[in-house]
Amino acid sequence: MKSAARCVKFLLLSCKLFICKHQGGGIDPSERFSSRMENYIKYRPGYPVGVVETLRDHCGLTPEDSVADVGSGTGLLARAFLDFGCHVYGVEPNADMRAAGKRLLAHYRRFTSVEGSAESTGLPTASMDYVTAGQAFHWFDPLRARDEFRRILKPAGWVALVWNERRLDSTSFLRAYESLLQQYGTDYNQINHRSVEENPETIPVFFGGEYKVARFDNAQMFGFDGVRGRLESSSYVPEPGHPNYEPMLAELQRIFDQYQQDGVVAIEYDTRMFYGKISGV
Repeated sequence: MKSAARCVKFLLLSCKLFICKHQGGGIDPSERFSSRMENYIKYRPGYPVGVVETLRDHCGLTPEDSVADVGSGTGLLARAFLDFGCHVYGVEPNADMRAAGKRLLAHYRRFTSVEGSAESTGLPTASMDYVTAGQAFHWFDPLRARDEFRRILKPAGWVALVWNERRLDSTSFLRAYESLLQQYGTDYNQINHRSVEENPETIPVFFGGEYKVARFDNAQMFGFDGVRGRLESSSYVPEPGHPNYEPMLAELQRIFDQYQQDGVVAIEYDTRMFYGKISGV
């Protein structure tokens, strides 16, 4: 009975997340970043070395392991595992993002670019030691993704879901930046990944058993052009031609001028990693 109730709960959760993802203009999640590629490549944060070190120390990650990085985008998380020596399969549905990742990671001989999605990776059954997702799980259909991850993982394989969470109020600038997003974001609240993480059922039900959480500090230092690029890399802000685009940039300039020190501001993050084994693997 408990198992059946858990399945029903997860189905309802999947539907709820699917509805949230497809609000705000009806944009296909796999296509949201196509027009923001240059800024995404230049201004999105990477991941602390602690992500790989934690999996090495607590899960036995080795350079010989195969990693499916799902929703790999331009390869920000994949790069951390490639630097460690793993063979990484970057699974990405968006053609532009996939091409960018393939180009940026071309010098890594152990990187393989794969056209696929979280729900249909195209990878062989029982072929992966780890499945990872960086800044991506909130775009997945969690029920179908869990089944697919279970299929491609080797027995006793691990899953790691990672997010760079921008701090909202640790500095005056970050408080003002969050207010800007609330004012000008086109569908900021609908697709904010915190809505997934803060739901007390999402992650536990996905794993279906024990999992752990690791936290790391992360930060970027930017002049105004960098802050602007970081802002425009987000899928939920107006693009050129939108009536709120110029007012948004004017507000960004105002808060940058107010809070910059020596011409730069810090965007701080808490990097959080949820890692464990999916029940049934």
